[in-house]
Amino acid sequence: AAFSSYGITFNLAGEANDYVGKGLCGGQINIFPTEDSKIIPEDSIIIGNTVLYGAIAGQCYFRGIGGERFAVRNSGAWAVVEGLGDHGCEYMTGGVVLCLGKTGKNFGAGMSGGIAYIYDKDNTFEKQCNLSLIDLSKVKKSNNNNRKYTFDFLKNNMLGFHEDRIHFLLKNHFKFTRSSLAKTLLNNWDKEKENFTVVFPKDYKIALENMNKKNYNLKKLGE
Repeated sequence: AAFSSYGITFNLAGEANDYVGKGLCGGQINIFPTEDSKIIPEDSIIIGNTVLYGAIAGQCYFRGIGGERFAVRNSGAWAVVEGLGDHGCEYMTGGVVLCLGKTGKNFGAGMSGGIAYIYDKDNTFEKQCNLSLIDLSKVKKSNNNNRKYTFDFLKNNMLGFHEDRIHFLLKNHFKFTRSSLAKTLLNNWDKEKENFTVVFPKDYKIALENMNKKNYNLKKLGE
């Protein structure tokens, strides 16, 4: 599914090698074990290394663990994976990554944009991070009880709505892969949402805040 664009949905029941979604330009990739598979997806590798290398748009749902350098140089794709190897989100400049399991070392090295969410129930994730460009925080409770925000709304309001964005991706992950892990998290959401860590590049956050202030000032001038 390298270089796939808008209008294309790629479904794979099985497993994939390196460079899945390389240069992804839109569309959607769903990869999940076969129905007769005996593996435990959240404990098993389902995609190889350098997945979503240089991707610029699209959505991906991987029921299983990814290899090393997941979403390196990603600038716009959104993805869910159930664990990943070393150097995750390296040099990432945009998009969203939701990891429902453990990560390898050196996470977020050179990450200057986009957001990552990590399920970190045992609070060990920070030790795996390269903190030179990123800040870590816990998900704050949202005031929205319906969670009916659209993809476009969540994409255009990256400063907040973290709980809603994770919930949106979890629902899609279950819908497209039938992930038992996603189902468990959704069924226990009020408790489990506190276990997610937000990875936010420092300069990216400042840039978004400045854009919001500029837009607010322009709106006031228009009034």
